[in-house]
Amino acid sequence: MKLDLSLDEFNAIMAERGWVVFPRAVDPALVARMAEDLEAAWDICRAMQEKNGVASDADHTVHHLIGLKPSFLEYIDASEALNPYYEAYFGGRYILNSFGGAINTQGRTSYAQRIHRDIRSYSGDMPLLLNTLVMLDDFTADNGATYMLSGSHKAAEKPSDEDFYAHAERATGPAGSVLVFNSNVWHAGGNNTTDRARRSVTPMYCRPFIKQQFDYPRVLGYDAGASLTAHTRQVIGYNARVPASLDEWYQPPERRMYRGDQG
Repeated sequence: MKLDLSLDEFNAIMAERGWVVFPRAVDPALVARMAEDLEAAWDICRAMQEKNGVASDADHTVHHLIGLKPSFLEYIDASEALNPYYEAYFGGRYILNSFGGAINTQGRTSYAQRIHRDIRSYSGDMPLLLNTLVMLDDFTADNGATYMLSGSHKAAEKPSDEDFYAHAERATGPAGSVLVFNSNVWHAGGNNTTDRARRSVTPMYCRPFIKQQFDYPRVLGYDAGASLTAHTRQVIGYNARVPASLDEWYQPPERRMYRGDQG
């Protein structure tokens, strides 16, 4: 990844506007693999949605991609270049909260296209959650680039539809760009009016003491952490697990399931 934004610039933009786009931050070959894997992941997720009767309003949305296809874990490795920005936002360590995605196609809608924020409780100046979105195709106004209401992370109240669409900006960029935003920012997916899919994956991060939406260490295997890079082991959540026995609790610092540097 080649990133030209200084940390001071990043902090200033996030404080004022609440979101920033890193253009062409991901290697094109990895982008292509994730796009292909996303299509396969959709088939897996859709089968489970239909099996359990939760297929409505979730068209072409996928969830918890870690462990489904290898490129998504590879992205966590590759995103280490963004680590200084994410640690600056949180003021320290963070872990993966969820890793979903979407395939936005003409004539299809899902919950992601409603005006929303992805943190259920407004956190004000305390950064608890960070949204990111990796553009696997070019994001344009025509194919449904995300609407972002700049500065809306400073207020708890949801804006009216009229106010939102009157002032929201579009997060556009070429494939491989990464949108990063404060999870208090109100946003909405746009409508795709083209004949080509607009695909993305959406890793979200949180402070280590917040529960992950999915037990990613359990998915990969609790012993698999030793084979991962230090960065990926941290982000996946191996350093912020909950002990399930006294034997797991009574361990020296270097072997504890929740490490002392996690906040």
